[in-house]
Amino acid sequence: MIGSSIAVFLRQKDTLNPYGGRTLAVLQRRGERRKMTIIKWTGLEVAALRTALRDTQVQFADRIGCSIESVGKWERKGADITLGAKYSECMDTARRRLDDEQQARFEAARREQDRAPENAGVEVSSLGSTTLLRDPQKVDEVRRRDFGATILGLPALAVEVPKPGMMSPPSDVSDLLSSARVAPELVDYFRTQLSGHYIADMYLGPLCLIPTVQAQTELIARLAGTADEPVRRGLLEIGTAYAALLGWLYQDAGNRAASAKWRGTTLSLAHRCGNPQLTSYALSNMAMLALDDNDGRTVVDYARAALAVGTKLSPKVRVMALQYEAQGHAMLGDRTRADCLLDEAAPLIDRIDDAHPWGNSCRRTLHYLEVQRATCYGRTGCAQDASDAAALWDEIMESMPESARRDNAVFRARQSAVLSRVPDPDRAVWAAAEAAEAVRITGSARLRSELKGVARHAEAWIHTSAGRELRALVGAAA
Repeated sequence: MIGSSIAVFLRQKDTLNPYGGRTLAVLQRRGERRKMTIIKWTGLEVAALRTALRDTQVQFADRIGCSIESVGKWERKGADITLGAKYSECMDTARRRLDDEQQARFEAARREQDRAPENAGVEVSSLGSTTLLRDPQKVDEVRRRDFGATILGLPALAVEVPKPGMMSPPSDVSDLLSSARVAPELVDYFRTQLSGHYIADMYLGPLCLIPTVQAQTELIARLAGTADEPVRRGLLEIGTAYAALLGWLYQDAGNRAASAKWRGTTLSLAHRCGNPQLTSYALSNMAMLALDDNDGRTVVDYARAALAVGTKLSPKVRVMALQYEAQGHAMLGDRTRADCLLDEAAPLIDRIDDAHPWGNSCRRTLHYLEVQRATCYGRTGCAQDASDAAALWDEIMESMPESARRDNAVFRARQSAVLSRVPDPDRAVWAAAEAAEAVRITGSARLRSELKGVARHAEAWIHTSAGRELRALVGAAA
């Protein structure tokens, strides 16, 4: 039965299958090459096809009509990922268009993969493990190496200037930088990547992103060192934004020393590119760092320095600086001044229209100024202000989207802190429990610090049953 089925199958010469590919091209003439259909496209076949075409990942992504991140994911996962129908058809089409030489390379690449299957995906599995969440430094070098390899595959973005006698592509990033003209498209490439990092930070927290963002930030600085104007200026501007993000990620991860280093780098790059908006943005970032030190005067100083440019500041940068100055005054116990500054910022929100990917928390956060006001009221140390903050948090949290998981958790921790002081023990414990779950998922030290502060505010009832439950929640999260 099986034998007769195979015989029938072999008689179907060059029969088209329902997906548009050849079922089997049987040898009919002497010298004709046998060409087997790929029944299932996995990452291994994708890598072999790209090898056959001698495409970079960028070129291959453009050919197939997908993102470079998708190509990288398919190749890293190898046999562990199967493409869907849409991209399988795209791969079938690309493979049918191979000439004889390219087809030979495809088959040779497939044979090579079959001989060494045990090597596939080893580095990837280490990156995908929970070890990353516990110690990002263990995979830092792997991430950097992977990113360097990706950049080396961008001849369309870094136009190579061959050295005399050079017969092969550069072997590492240093060779690339010393032998290539940095093309303008790299600025747009890094700008697009930055927008994705901000989104990923909302969902993942800092530990997963730090290795990749740091590798990119350092590479941008090196590219800027060899680029010609105006590409150099563009790289310095986007490098400022990357350094700011990296400073934030380290701050959120609880590494204040590394955060301070990258905050300083942000300010330095902003001065080098001569962009007053970025300089003010960098100074606002310094104010943000001072918030974690509970140093209200320093927060105010940096915020005022950010505002010194005056009316030339864009609405977005001005809003950021005004709310940081308000936070500083709240730390100093001055609610009236904090309210005035937030009132000044309020009409600017609707005027924010720039296309820059950096500093967009005021766009991403629903009820942004109400959040800042509630936070300010919670910082003053006044019992009435704590009560007003609790009422504000109730209004804010009713309409916050679930997608802003980590931000919502931070807000819940702040809500819990003011409820602890009101006091409203049961609701304080409930809000703390909401925040504690996010600590486990994101690894945010900032969130953990907010939760520890809740226990300090609950001293009046910490020995009650609700207090013991709160201590257990905070202890587990810490």
